[in-house]
Amino acid sequence: MNQKRKYYHTPRGDLPLGERTHLVGILNLTPDSFSDGGEFFERGSAEAQFLRMVDAGAAIIDIGGESTRPGHRPVPPQQEIDRVVPFIESIRARTDALISIDTSKAAVAAAALAAGADLVNDVWGAQRDPDMAGVIGQHEAACILMHNRPAEQAGQGDVIEAVATFLQESVARVKAAGVREDAIALDPGLGFGKTYEENWQIMRRLPELCALGYPLLIGASRKSMIAKLLQLEDPKARLPGTLATTALAIQAGVDFIRVHDVRENRECADVLDYCIRRSGFSPIL
Repeated sequence: MNQKRKYYHTPRGDLPLGERTHLVGILNLTPDSFSDGGEFFERGSAEAQFLRMVDAGAAIIDIGGESTRPGHRPVPPQQEIDRVVPFIESIRARTDALISIDTSKAAVAAAALAAGADLVNDVWGAQRDPDMAGVIGQHEAACILMHNRPAEQAGQGDVIEAVATFLQESVARVKAAGVREDAIALDPGLGFGKTYEENWQIMRRLPELCALGYPLLIGASRKSMIAKLLQLEDPKARLPGTLATTALAIQAGVDFIRVHDVRENRECADVLDYCIRRSGFSPIL
């Protein structure tokens, strides 16, 4: 008997799960991102990069108006809105591609969704701003809920247990606010409130997080865990290490990969999808 086909629901259309890995392209509209240093802060360059990532095979473009790198300076909500909303309005007139707003502020999420975004990617899993879950529900949006915690809590207890407990609470909050169950994806938050070893432990134990029952997103692209392992200071030199994490995540059953380099990761994912998702082959991890 064939299993029922599963989807990740967004207001602009459904993405099938288990058939093809979906890439989430990263677009930072900030002057201080760790990975690109403000390369796409100017509107024209940002729009060109957005369209390039869509052409290269990204299913979702994740737009952020505040850096979340270690030591970043917080941005007031209105400044974040001023960075992202005019861009979303402009690019929405040119494409129907799915747009995610990367924010933990309900006011920013509401403005971005009203401007044409389709989902909210909250690095605090709808647990920092008490109004976030309600905004997602009111707009009938999709969401990506990420695990996070203060840096001083890193290294305490079993990281998988901590991630699972936090994300289950996040799911409960958004569902209570009316968010559809099939519009929820989870992210264990590599690099956020984790030690170096905890980040790699998460990569080794991804099947346990996939077992939570929601599509999982992994965002290891260019991160310090790769830099430290391979001793690479230049973020753009971390592509081979990033591709290795992409391949490992797909083998573990992850549906969404958040990346800077879409074309290269798309090719990596296409090979893994052909060998694993289309054939039904289950590698031993």
